[in-house]
Formats: sequence, structure tokens, C-alpha cells
Amino acid sequence: MSAQVTSSDEAIRDVEAYMTSLGEAARAAATVMRRTPTGPKNAALLAMASHLDAQRETLAAANARDLAHGRESGLEPALLDRLELTPARIDAMIEGLHQVAALPDPVGEIDGLRARPSGIQVGQMRVPLGVIGIIYESRPNVTLEAASLCLKSGNAAILRGGSEARDSNAAIAACIRAGLADVGLPESAVQVVATTDRAAVGRLIAMPEYVDVIIPRGGKSLIERISREARVPVIKHLDGVCHVYLDATADPEKALAIALNAKTHRYGTCNTMETLLVDAPLAESLLPRLAAAYGEHGVELRGCERTRAILPEATAAVEADWHAEYLAPVLAVRVVEGIEAAIAHIERYGSHHTDAIVTEDYGLARRFLAEVDSSSVMVNASTRFADGFEYGLGAEIGISTDKLHARGPVGLEGLTTRKYVVLGDGQIRQ
Repeated sequence: MSAQVTSSDEAIRDVEAYMTSLGEAARAAATVMRRTPTGPKNAALLAMASHLDAQRETLAAANARDLAHGRESGLEPALLDRLELTPARIDAMIEGLHQVAALPDPVGEIDGLRARPSGIQVGQMRVPLGVIGIIYESRPNVTLEAASLCLKSGNAAILRGGSEARDSNAAIAACIRAGLADVGLPESAVQVVATTDRAAVGRLIAMPEYVDVIIPRGGKSLIERISREARVPVIKHLDGVCHVYLDATADPEKALAIALNAKTHRYGTCNTMETLLVDAPLAESLLPRLAAAYGEHGVELRGCERTRAILPEATAAVEADWHAEYLAPVLAVRVVEGIEAAIAHIERYGSHHTDAIVTEDYGLARRFLAEVDSSSVMVNASTRFADGFEYGLGAEIGISTDKLHARGPVGLEGLTTRKYVVLGDGQIRQ
């Protein structure tokens, strides 16, 4: 077993040496995890669930310390809410472990097997990425989500949570280690960075000899820093500037329901609609109804000139509004002339995350699907469905707007890669 991550900031004098030790231990653990069959991995997940259930009071006490420190530090209410581990959230964490254990194991799957004229068979096998570094903020439940998905996909993980959740993450990490130990898997398969020193992040993202991929989860400034400084491949998205386009042929009731849900279901998520595009022939009749519905939810509308001609109570939108990821009850609204103008707007201002069209025209739906270059493109559905659980992935580690390796919600398969396998029976190349 490798060194346990129980040190305090005071004890960790040499951050570079400390992070190197984590990397060495993770690389060794990844070798073990790569050959670990599904049964022990699932047993470890269920053992973690049992330890979480048994340590509820310890978790609550650790979280209370983090919350108290957060209030003293002036942490915003929204961040305090993300930080809190309520009994219901602990229940959800335990249920999440059971759900991941029940998911099919992608590791070892061989597909595309085909015979070649030489007599060999060539296919691709799904294999773990190796060591995954995950850097995140606020939400301590991410510690468990990340650990469970990395473990089930046969990877080792180094997790670096935010300083505001330090005690909570340490308590969760203890349950993770105990679950791994129960089934004889290396405790270093999941390591939680103990120090809050920012230099630890700098080292984690710059040691490709130990870490195969970095996944940042947090605010734009964090992800920009990781993307700029990392020497390890990064799976990420920077913004969730998501659009819904209401085409002139849209069923008004569908359009109203989807546009309302996409914005008001939750404000602080990356798949929440931030800009509503309305086809000009539909605007006069539908915008007043939409404005009334948004008004009931306290949503501020910021509209273009054509929008304000119909809704004079809307605030005038400025250029920055079309780029904005509000994560708040604020919505930018633009009236456009048809699908071409809508797609052009999305291409210019969108973040390639999630965009939707509401239409009854099959041809326009197909065009939107083909031409909008986002990780999720939807027809007649709310952008809030851009989620690993809703996509049937069981769980996700985040959403990627990159185009290489993983795109969209990143579940178990997104934490694996493929290698070619060749099956023969004595063939030699002539």
C-alpha cells in the first residue's frame, strides 16, 4: 500500500515531493486496477457505501466545520448550498455508489472484430485511461462521484477538491480508503490531495509521467488556468452558453413548455438555456406568453430591439449578453429571421455545449442537427436533458465540449480508451 493521504498542510512542507509521491502511488495502483475484474470493483463500491452509511455523524460533523469556516470567510450562499452535505445528499451519494456498481463494466469489451484477407481478425478493446487527475470546487459529493466512476472504469484517481470542503473531503476519502481496503484493492487507487496549497494543482497538471488526463470541474477561471498551464491532456468545458431556437412551425405549447423548463428548472447548471432565439413569425404571438411565464419565476429578460418592440418591459440587451453564461434568473432574447440566422447566432456566440430547436418541420430539424456544432444538439426537448444520467450513462464526471476523445456527458466509456487487438492462428505477413 502507498502512503495514506492524511497529512495536514503543516506537515506537507515540500509540495512537489508530496505530489510526486501521489503520482508514483497512483501509477502503481493503475497497473493493479487495469487487471482488476468487475466483481472486486463492484464490491469496493458497495463497501464504500456501507462505510458512508456508518459514518454519517462523522461526515456531518466534518461538513459542519467546513460550513462554519465558509460563513466566516464570507462564502456566497450559492456556494454554501453546494458545500452542504444534508442527510438527503448523503443518501444520494450512497445510492449513487449502488447505481455505478449496477452499471455494465466497459473495460475489456471488444467490438468491430472483422476478418482480414490474411486470416487475422482485427478489433478494438476498451481499456482504462490509467491515472486521472480531477480538480473541482465546492461540492464534496464530487469526491465520491469521481472516485466511483474512476474505480468502475479501471482507473486510478488523484482528486483535488476545493479548500472550502477540506474536512468533508477528508471524511469521504476515509470511507473510500476503507472500502478499497475491505476488498484488497490498493488504497492508492483513489487519493485525495490533503494540502490546500495551490502549488499542488500546478504540479498535478504538469506530471505526464504519472497522470494521463486531467478533468477540471468548476468556474471558468479555474478551467482556463488548467487549460493554459496543463502538460497533461484535459477534458473540459469552459462555458455553458446554451440556446433554444423556436422555429415558426413550432407547436406553441411545446415551445412554451421547453423554453420555460430550459431556463427555470435550475439556474446554476451548465445545461441551462442562457439565450432564447425566436423566429420572427412566431414572436408577436408567443413572446408575451413567454414573458408572463418567466415573470412568474422572477426571470429578468434582456432583449434585442425587435424583442423590446413586443416586450417594452425587457431590458435592452448589449453585446455582452449574447456571450453571457448567467447561471441566474436572467435570459437574453433575440428575434431572428429563420433557421439560418439562428444557426449563425449560435455559431458566433455559443460555447458548443447544448443547443435545441423546437420545430414541426422535419427538414429544419435535420438541418439544425447537422449544422449546429455542439456536444449535444436537441430537437423538441429541453437543454436540461444534457446530463449523463438522463442519457442513460448512469452517472457522469462532467460534460466535455472538446472534440477529441470524449464529447458531451463523460460517463464510464469516456473514462476509457480503445486499443487494437489482433487475433490470429499462426499467420505471418507475406
